[in-house]
Amino acid sequence: MDSHKSKLKEHYGFIFEDTLLEEIYRVARFKKATLDEAVINAGDTIQYMPLLLNGAIKVSRVDAKGNEVFLYHLEIGDTCAMSLTCCLGNKKSSIIALAEEETELLLIPVNYLNEWLCKYSTWKSFIFDSYNVRLNEMLEVIDSLAFMNMDERLLKFLKDKSMVLGSTDLEITHQQIAHELNSSREVISRLLKKMEQKNLILLARNKVSLLNL
Repeated sequence: MDSHKSKLKEHYGFIFEDTLLEEIYRVARFKKATLDEAVINAGDTIQYMPLLLNGAIKVSRVDAKGNEVFLYHLEIGDTCAMSLTCCLGNKKSSIIALAEEETELLLIPVNYLNEWLCKYSTWKSFIFDSYNVRLNEMLEVIDSLAFMNMDERLLKFLKDKSMVLGSTDLEITHQQIAHELNSSREVISRLLKKMEQKNLILLARNKVSLLNL
């Protein structure tokens, strides 16, 4: 068994039966994405649905001016509900998905999505559960935008990214954080400095280390 097939079995074997796993492996195309590589771009016609085998992906909404709003992370065992919506509705992508680290995916051609909804109850449950999880995550984003101060949003952002990447040392610039939170670098730098003074984080060049979060 090659490594891709074994990872598929390891991460999705408790969700799907062997016959579906075999079908996924047979029809899917393997892709490796490097750090910050776009897996899906806004405006793309989506022809494949991704299943993550390794790594993590950040999904964001970007407007015509380049302003970005973070929506959710995809981790091992996940798929992207927004790409599902575009696939099943034959619509162009309204999101951008970037690899947060070196990431491995299986890309399933869209023509199998509806077929498997009728053929496999486990696939139907997986799709519906994915919609539910991503909806709840996007509601959290709406809540944070509506009800949280920027310092609270920043704290949540750092905690979430640390959890997804499995590390308390984040290789990220103040400008990148500002872009993801749709803020200014000056505001983010000031808030990070306050967090450092409270011994919550440690700042270094292009790096934020979480201490007591």
